[in-house]
Amino acid sequence: MPEHNTQAERLISHLRERVGGALNDAAVCVTGGAGFIGGHLCDALVSLGARVTIIDDLSNSDTRHIGTLIDRAPERVRFVQGSILDPKALDEAMDGASRVFHLAALGSVPKSVEQPERTWLVNATGTMRVLQAAQRAGAGRLIYSASSSAYGNNPALPKRETMAPEPESPYAAAKFAGESLCRSWAKCYGIDTISLRYFNIFGTRQAADSAYAAVIPAFIKRWVDGQAPTIFGDGEQTRDFTHVSNAVLANLLAGASDTALDGTVVNIGAGVRTSVNELASKIQSRLGIEGLNPEHAPERVGEVRDSVADISQARELIGYEPITNLEDGLATTVDWYKQALREEREGAA
Repeated sequence: MPEHNTQAERLISHLRERVGGALNDAAVCVTGGAGFIGGHLCDALVSLGARVTIIDDLSNSDTRHIGTLIDRAPERVRFVQGSILDPKALDEAMDGASRVFHLAALGSVPKSVEQPERTWLVNATGTMRVLQAAQRAGAGRLIYSASSSAYGNNPALPKRETMAPEPESPYAAAKFAGESLCRSWAKCYGIDTISLRYFNIFGTRQAADSAYAAVIPAFIKRWVDGQAPTIFGDGEQTRDFTHVSNAVLANLLAGASDTALDGTVVNIGAGVRTSVNELASKIQSRLGIEGLNPEHAPERVGEVRDSVADISQARELIGYEPITNLEDGLATTVDWYKQALREEREGAA
């Protein structure tokens, strides 16, 4: 389902003000560009005039959104269906690219506990192969989508990049390994790299129909389907829920920056701490649902208890400042899912 035009245009206008024309006509490669965050980033890159090649194996997505991008700008969007574990596919995708945005990953903590070897292969080995391909292509910069899960359960808040990493799941360990690889490639091979540690990104087009779905789309889908959502644990665990537009902005700023980036890690969040119980209440209120209160289940292995970002280093290095707060992001996200799920039911009838 397409985004609301006025809202999308307003966002692109804001991004253009923040980034300027630095990415106009730039040749870029986006790994995982058919996915949730990658798709939103590709939207922005195309709107800003970049020439975009997407590589994705479609294991967690499909080509519908890529098709809309190609329809919008057929001369500036190219799609390579392939795995980041395949050097030939990577070489094809990165041919001529000056910047690489690396978002392809297996993105679930519970799934990583079930499939640790597959998670390591894609998220760690895959990142090394992306870096090797970027080096072969002569790309000058790689922007890596890292994860705040690297901090683990260190009780100190807010999370700062100077804290010792304490990954507590195979997913967190593999994503942290990717950061180390990016830093080593910057030091050994002269490729500018930066790792963006995302804090609980949410927004439209995020998968809601999987056992591993992120909490916000999972809650919305359950309520829209007339079922009570499940909260794992007591619900007092806290997160820094960050709208996808902020992650897109961070990628664009890192891609456009004229500052040398040598493998630095920066937090990308909203800087606001919200409990899962509070989040559920906000979603329930926006949906206008009374009753059907969340049910609680045992907490999941590998999950972090509390998390919130200190974003001062990202602000200083790349000029990052969140552009969408939790309330505004939830409003547009909930409304989008309500309509999308309604259209899905009507189409199936």
